Amino acid sequence: MTDRTATAIANGVLAAAAVGAAYVVWRTPPLRRMAAGLALTALTGAVPAWFGRELRDAWTASGRPVAGR
Repeated sequence: MTDRTATAIANGVLAAAAVGAAYVVWRTPPLRRMAAGLALTALTGAVPAWFGRELRDAWTASGRPVAGR
């Protein structure tokens, strides 16, 4: 078995497992509520924090002085 074949098989197995897990979460109301809560937490916490870091890094890379410093 070549590395390419092994990688393709592993990717297929992982994709099937992800689809299976998504199906179980979708069909089980407590898991669906938990997943929705985690998604909301990610969207309201991690995404804005990432966006703020990106803006700060871009501003620093532009060479302009930071206001208030």
